[in-house]
Amino acid sequence: MRRIMLVNVLPLALLAVTMLFLNQFRNSLLTTEVAGLREQARIYAGALGESAVRSTRARSTDPDSDFSLESSQARRLLLRLTEPSPSAHARLFGPDGQLVADNVVDQPDHPPRSFPFRHGNRPPPGSMNEPNGPPPFGPSFFERLLTWVWRSNETNIVRLDTNEADIPADPARPLEANGPNFRPPPEAPPYIRRTANGRLIITVAEPVIRDGHTVGIIQLTRAASQVDRSVFAVRSSILSLFLTVLVITILLSWYLSLTIARPLLRLAASAQIMRESSGRTGTVPARLLARRDEIGDVARALQASAQALWKRMDAIERFAADVSHEIKNPLSSIRSAIETLLRIEDLNQQRRLLTIINEDVRRLDRLITDISDASRLDAEMSRAQAEPVSIKPLLSVLAEIHQATRKEGQPIITTKVEGDSPEHPLRALAVEDRLVQVLRNLIGNAISFSPPNGHILLEAAPVGNMISISVSDEGPGIPQAKLDSIFDRFYSERPKNENFGQHSGLGLSISRQIVEALHGTIAVENRHDAQGHVAGARFTVRLPKVAT
Repeated sequence: MRRIMLVNVLPLALLAVTMLFLNQFRNSLLTTEVAGLREQARIYAGALGESAVRSTRARSTDPDSDFSLESSQARRLLLRLTEPSPSAHARLFGPDGQLVADNVVDQPDHPPRSFPFRHGNRPPPGSMNEPNGPPPFGPSFFERLLTWVWRSNETNIVRLDTNEADIPADPARPLEANGPNFRPPPEAPPYIRRTANGRLIITVAEPVIRDGHTVGIIQLTRAASQVDRSVFAVRSSILSLFLTVLVITILLSWYLSLTIARPLLRLAASAQIMRESSGRTGTVPARLLARRDEIGDVARALQASAQALWKRMDAIERFAADVSHEIKNPLSSIRSAIETLLRIEDLNQQRRLLTIINEDVRRLDRLITDISDASRLDAEMSRAQAEPVSIKPLLSVLAEIHQATRKEGQPIITTKVEGDSPEHPLRALAVEDRLVQVLRNLIGNAISFSPPNGHILLEAAPVGNMISISVSDEGPGIPQAKLDSIFDRFYSERPKNENFGQHSGLGLSISRQIVEALHGTIAVENRHDAQGHVAGARFTVRLPKVAT
């Protein structure tokens, strides 16, 4: 549950935190505010330069002192100019830095005051830092709490990335304002700062020019509360969206925990119960088995694995019981013969008993060899890699070997292969050595039951995506009641003229084990003639076909 929650929430939280730092958006708003305030200052400077300046050429010999500001007229004009903008704090300074006019101080209900402002001195509190006094409404508690996160790392001075150049120490002044070489003086960068109570203040300065001569500086200050409120509104929207998505993410994580994590824990608990319980009571809950998703697939696979394991354990128990039973029979015969041998003195009877003991020992040897082969078969087949095996050459070789070693009276083997060509050979996916073992077992059984000079037919043909290989004989067939049990372990149905104990009864069982390990099937049926009589038996093996 914790990992699901972390994976779902962490990227969302990182995105929200990143979007909260809207420096570019704030700078664009500040640029707009600075541009508007600077344009307003230029209008004030132009009006003051035209209407509040007097000529001093007759009383002064200094060319730089031809014009000066008229204090009383400048105060009245500045008050009229700032009437439409009560939130702006305008101050007019002379060339020597003396305060000439202040729209806040020069109000009728304020006594006149003078604030010296020279280069290098900080503006006095209450004038430049606080335009028009404190605001009527300050930031709310929620706004202060929300903005504390990103303001904690902010300095009091807000630097705006602009292309404005600083004023040089001694700028060159053109002689003629309207001349071809006239250039306006360079703009001073805005002074943007945040006060102790969190207000954002913008200050710009523009020169007051008359006929190319700078007669003063107009300083305009205004609180940029709209910038903070716009940024705050965007951040509030982001935060609200983040909280909404966070709630949805938590609910989805909880749902995933209920539908994925907890069912997996139940499966793990079921597996633990299956492993530790002595009986077979531990099973996968039916609720998980009924699901139609990946969890249901895992639950059904676990249940199938447990059932396959129990089936294998049952098979091992039956195998052990069958082995014990089959070994006890020859051992009992040997023990009885030895006990009888010790009590009789007739040489002929002693030789008969020794012959019985010899046959039982050979029977035990064959039985132990087949049991060893059957016990190793599963491990060998799990390690073996199935490869394409050409069926037609394989059947031909088996038939030729039999014909080369055939004795008088034994059946003749012929082959018949369909669907095989040089361009598209008939090939099955199998382990060649084990497939040969299966076919030799089937051919051996067919030889045992075939009449003298009979015929055995080896056939192969494609059937869909499988290859059918059959071994047919002309023997008496198999009793109908024995068709289902002929592949059982230690089952033996031999001809009457064959001595008892020559076969262990594991041949067909091993053959079925090999074929099933190759993802195939093996079956048996009786052949019938035109009159419906049994004409022999047919064993059919089906193996996966190799696509060509």
